[in-house]
Amino acid sequence: MSWFAAYTHSHHEKRVASHFAERQIESFLPLYSTRHRWKNRCTMNLELPLFRSYVFVRIDPRERVRVLEVPGVLLLVGFGRNLAPLPDFEIEALRSGLGQRKIEPHPYLIIGERVRIKAGPMMGMEGVLVRKKNNFRVVLAIDVIMQCVAVEVDADDLGPAVQCAGRSVLPSIVLPSKNSAVESYAGDKPNRHSQSYRLL
Repeated sequence: MSWFAAYTHSHHEKRVASHFAERQIESFLPLYSTRHRWKNRCTMNLELPLFRSYVFVRIDPRERVRVLEVPGVLLLVGFGRNLAPLPDFEIEALRSGLGQRKIEPHPYLIIGERVRIKAGPMMGMEGVLVRKKNNFRVVLAIDVIMQCVAVEVDADDLGPAVQCAGRSVLPSIVLPSKNSAVESYAGDKPNRHSQSYRLL
């Protein structure tokens, strides 16, 4: 059993997560709180998906069809027919950090000063250090889906990242040509969807 990223129709993340629960498929939809101001100047607190159009599922890869049959799911991220698992550590760190730290979406980054969180529920996670106003934030990358989140941290909770030969590159999604299509697989039969992304 491993965690994988299910790519959904836009704005269908909560509905898909609900379908997973009904079908007893273990899933994780991280949400963050934000204050939205409408055109009539009314403000409202909203809970939105941390990773737009993605819901994480924990399944045996042989059961991918159960996920692909869920309404709103377009594909499971991977290299062609080989699904790309997410490290358990990243999912558990996200779960632990939600509600205990301020977390919000952030543009995907690769280059920058890398640091390691050395205390708290997200201890051990590495990311890029940025500064917003007077607060420090660590941008954590989920490479499989090419998205990032910014976690607010205290300077005392940070240390230098572990030196390594190079950053591991996991499967990614890129903008294709105009006529490209997304492919997901249920057994040996490819299903094509007219979306603006494709799998590498």
